[in-house]
Amino acid sequence: MSPRQPLYLVVSLDVEEEGLFGGQYARRGFSTRNTSSLKDLVPLCGMGIRPTLFCAHSVLADPASRDTLIWLRDEHKAEIGAHLHHWNTPPLTLDGTDQSLSDTAARVPAVDVPDALFSAKLASLMEAGKALKGQPMTSFRMGRWDLHRNHWPLLAAAGILCDASVRPLHCAESPRLGPDHFDAPGNPYWVTTGQNRIFEVPLTVTPLLPQLPGLIRSLPASLAARARASLKTWGALALLPVYHPLWAMRAVTKLYAARGGRVLSLTWHSSEMMPGCTPHLPDAAAVKKFTAKVGHWLDWLHRNYSVCCLTMDELRRELGSTAPTPEGRGDWTYAEASP
Repeated sequence: MSPRQPLYLVVSLDVEEEGLFGGQYARRGFSTRNTSSLKDLVPLCGMGIRPTLFCAHSVLADPASRDTLIWLRDEHKAEIGAHLHHWNTPPLTLDGTDQSLSDTAARVPAVDVPDALFSAKLASLMEAGKALKGQPMTSFRMGRWDLHRNHWPLLAAAGILCDASVRPLHCAESPRLGPDHFDAPGNPYWVTTGQNRIFEVPLTVTPLLPQLPGLIRSLPASLAARARASLKTWGALALLPVYHPLWAMRAVTKLYAARGGRVLSLTWHSSEMMPGCTPHLPDAAAVKKFTAKVGHWLDWLHRNYSVCCLTMDELRRELGSTAPTPEGRGDWTYAEASP
């Protein structure tokens, strides 16, 4: 009998306020009651996962949420990481005009946030995390996956050592609609920003046919732009368990591993653990079905592969010495301007 193929598994949750699936982004008056449902991660922890909890400022500032996070860290080896929701992380402005902003926003493109304000928000987020942990947070995910090229030096300056904001094969039609992560590697890699480096753990995404990305790159520019922006809807699968049935999760895993993938990155949101907190999980039965699906996938994964479950920071320490530093353009990396 041949040995099972080795794979690393990192499981992460965006731990945040409610209401983000209704098309509105609250600057004020939000609730973080959903974090109490994180206790239902315990059976999955019993199956080996080491969750990384990417926490928004709204959560880190809430006493009840902090108690839950500390319990998961101390009892179930969870890592507490940073998750920037720039629309409600203080300061809302740098010039004291906070009250001019409405309580909610329908659009929150990260490219509209000046670097100075972005850095101030990062500092506030990191300070809240350090107050909880007693030491700096080192792992990060950008809200809405909206990480652009100019953000990398700001993350490095804030002390981020590991990022998980990149979605390979995803590219928005314009920067205000999202970043260009299309050409990002599928395995972890280093991003260099001056004298600093950030270890990137991309979301697990694989094309249905391995030739598709190359074919899209060969198209005329106008056609390629549209195909790049739409590939995620027709030609690629991501390891997002809320949105895909069990058979699709298995298919993504098998395709990714067969093509040389080493690290499975699986993620969902804290609000998807609370019945009725999101439109796509309207009641307790739906949430139970979802968590059972993750459990079935984990059981299948352990039976078919040799799996090592780690947090983001543990993975950085495990694979950092052998990860590449690829060259390229796009928001998935940072290339210094030529002199």
